[in-house]
Amino acid sequence: MENTYDGYSFRSKDALFGVQFLFVAFGALVLMPMLTGLNVNVALFTAGIGTLIFQICTRRRVVPIFLASSFAFIAPITFSVSEWGLAATMGGLIAAGLFYVALSFIVRLKGQDFIYRLLPPVVVGPVIITIGLILSPSAVNMALGKGAAYSEGVALTIAAISLLATIFAIVFGRGMLRLIPILVGIVTGYVASVFYGIVDFSPIERAAWFEVPPFSAPSFNLNAILYMIPVAIAPTIEHIGNILAIGNVTKTNFIHNPGLKNTLLGDGLATSAAACFGGPPNTTYSEVTGAVRLTKAYNPGIMTWTAITAILLAFVGKLGALISTIPACVIGGIMVLLFGIISSVGMETLVKHRVDLANPRNMIIVALILVTAIGGMVLDFGFASFSGIGLGAILGVILNLILPKTEKNEEYEGY
Repeated sequence: MENTYDGYSFRSKDALFGVQFLFVAFGALVLMPMLTGLNVNVALFTAGIGTLIFQICTRRRVVPIFLASSFAFIAPITFSVSEWGLAATMGGLIAAGLFYVALSFIVRLKGQDFIYRLLPPVVVGPVIITIGLILSPSAVNMALGKGAAYSEGVALTIAAISLLATIFAIVFGRGMLRLIPILVGIVTGYVASVFYGIVDFSPIERAAWFEVPPFSAPSFNLNAILYMIPVAIAPTIEHIGNILAIGNVTKTNFIHNPGLKNTLLGDGLATSAAACFGGPPNTTYSEVTGAVRLTKAYNPGIMTWTAITAILLAFVGKLGALISTIPACVIGGIMVLLFGIISSVGMETLVKHRVDLANPRNMIIVALILVTAIGGMVLDFGFASFSGIGLGAILGVILNLILPKTEKNEEYEGY
């Protein structure tokens, strides 16, 4: 493929582009920490730091890539915090980041085809499906306003307004509007919430303009680590897909140069670094890829400005306070759609790669991943336990390696 950009350059005239790309990513960036109880300002800071780490690891060769909060970890973080606490969860996320790093070194030694053989669509698809379905009850409860001071009728009305605004932006939006559907839904729902009088503005009044984000240190618990590492399987494939997507936009083969060995390394170190500060794990953002396609702003230096903007905004106390005043029903309305979309991405993975579910081998792998993960099965070995998405992912990988392939199984190459 012919290269369509001139390489990295850090220019002051690109600062506005950088701010614009943060605007595109902002809705998803702040939504993930809001759902998991993490601090939004810390998430902004770690997104900026993570993006800079990614640029260093890839020698600044990849066209604008922004790393921020990964939705694949919402359910695992929620469960892990309830079981082992925030500090241990951060330790588990550090280990998940190091899993990416380990994969990057395996790719260096064995080539990237190893990833495709270890994590084929028959494993990755159902793992992604479980991520969305496990989250669905929490989305419905938020949309219904469970535990809130306002009535269920008000909650459902506002949730519906947020949902419809998001759908409208996805289906009918043009240009930049189509790239920020989550932000459109949040803003519309927030305005409706103000109209219904359920927004408490006092946190904004109390917050300082300049405030150091409440960073938190990790601790290390074997159960949390073993639970979190397998969860990284789905984001690994998401990462490969996003690198392919940005390469298709720019007609540049980033899979080979700087290569998966470097992009996975950057993503892994960014995730581990984020957890060291108490922030959510990072992933490459497809929203930003869409904005790159629209604007044709191919200079990787633009994303340096985006990262710097995110870091600076992390120290604006009133911004975090404003976001904290968004009612849960606003988020719930959007989540009803978003969690379903996550599951549909898993189904798309199976369909796109023509996984034959009439084949007993594939049927067994998919069935056991779905039931063990969604059913909440727990395997306790005394020194450690496995459950949920992590257990389903591990089981899928093992079954894929040990179940004999039949004549109907075709060797899968690439994503």
